[in-house]
Amino acid sequence: MGRMATNPPDLRPDLAPRARIEGTARPGQPTIGMVSLGCPKALVDSERILTRLRAEGYAISPDYAGADAVIVNTCGFLDSAKAESLEAIGEALAENGRVIVTGCLGAEPGYITGAHPTVLAVTGPHQYEQVLDAVHAAVPPDPDPFVDLLPASGVKLTPRHYSYLKISEGCNHKCRFCIIPDMRGRLASRPAHAVIREAERLVEAGVRELLVISQDTSAYGVDLKHAEDRGHRAHITDLARDLGGLGAWVRLHYVYPYPHVRELIPLMAEGLILPYLDIPFQHAHPETLKRMARPAAAAKTLDEIAAWRAVCPEIALRSTFIVGYPGETEEEFQTLLDWLDEAQLDRVGCFQYENVAGARSNALPDHVPDEVKQERWDRFMEKAQAISEAKLAAKVGQRMQVIVDEVDEDGVATCRTRADAPEIDGCLFIDEGAGRLAPGDIVTVEVDEAGEYDLWGRLMP
Repeated sequence: MGRMATNPPDLRPDLAPRARIEGTARPGQPTIGMVSLGCPKALVDSERILTRLRAEGYAISPDYAGADAVIVNTCGFLDSAKAESLEAIGEALAENGRVIVTGCLGAEPGYITGAHPTVLAVTGPHQYEQVLDAVHAAVPPDPDPFVDLLPASGVKLTPRHYSYLKISEGCNHKCRFCIIPDMRGRLASRPAHAVIREAERLVEAGVRELLVISQDTSAYGVDLKHAEDRGHRAHITDLARDLGGLGAWVRLHYVYPYPHVRELIPLMAEGLILPYLDIPFQHAHPETLKRMARPAAAAKTLDEIAAWRAVCPEIALRSTFIVGYPGETEEEFQTLLDWLDEAQLDRVGCFQYENVAGARSNALPDHVPDEVKQERWDRFMEKAQAISEAKLAAKVGQRMQVIVDEVDEDGVATCRTRADAPEIDGCLFIDEGAGRLAPGDIVTVEVDEAGEYDLWGRLMP
């Protein structure tokens, strides 16, 4: 039996993998430390900042002690995430003393300087130039053009074999529980040709899996009026088709279930993109969704799910939900449980509702007591876990492709199936004959055992 999964059922779906920072400084080279908190979109911002700094001759440090200054890329998604960010800033100040703050929490500079008045600078999300200016002021660059060569793919904070591909910034929705649009602004899509060019570079550098991320992936290109530029149209269906032609796995995250999403499903059935959709349904009761100001109705989502499965039976659906939203009655919560029974989603994450400073949901009446939130979360996760366990048990005996994430010193390979995104979903473990495998290998296995969230398999010749 391989080692047990590292993913507990309450894993927060807003978190990116821990940033992997590698490399050593040459003598006298100015060095910047980086702490990256929050979601994969923030991790991409960290990669861009570090790529620019490396190009200017800075070394990147994974710890505080050897760095001339530290950048903390913060998260402002929930009040608990804000508290984590303030704690990380405090730790960086204690360990290093010279700290530059950026990211979502940077949209509220007074909140940060009120707690930590000695930070060198505060900048908001995706304000790359201001971060660089702050670094230059704190630690002047000292490039050596003969030594400081930057790899063509830039600095990556994920393992070499997969990469997040951010296609847009911001969001046009006004969900009452969310302040992301206030921090990151309205939808701003990248031109499709720029996204494709970046994807091509990543694949050339050895990336085997592209994880497409944004705040609202289905709305990609709406702000550009789906314009075509240099042979590529800014529409999610066209973009998915173009990315699918690069030869890597393509996985779509944060997809709202608009009607045009059904155009993506044939691409999955054809094998162009992975049969996987990450859709933040959030709830199922129409009144709860109305109070959330969500852009989707639950009754239709069950019809959509059935239509997707009719076209691509192997599609894996992941979603996140909020329990204990203000005004949620026992009847509304029971509707959510019944909906989950019918929807039979493959992967499910769940938050207990939290107030977030600045969110309009704070002012709603009838907030749910903490103990009721916890009790509902427990009941929700119990049902989600039972569904996951049954769906995985049905995979025993099947053959499937998996991608290798790591191989430990005992020769056990931790892999992911096409239904598993890094960090937030399950794993497939190979106990025997995996010593010759390397991260990024895509191999065929036969599933011989299933747990609540994970699978075990054996290599096929």
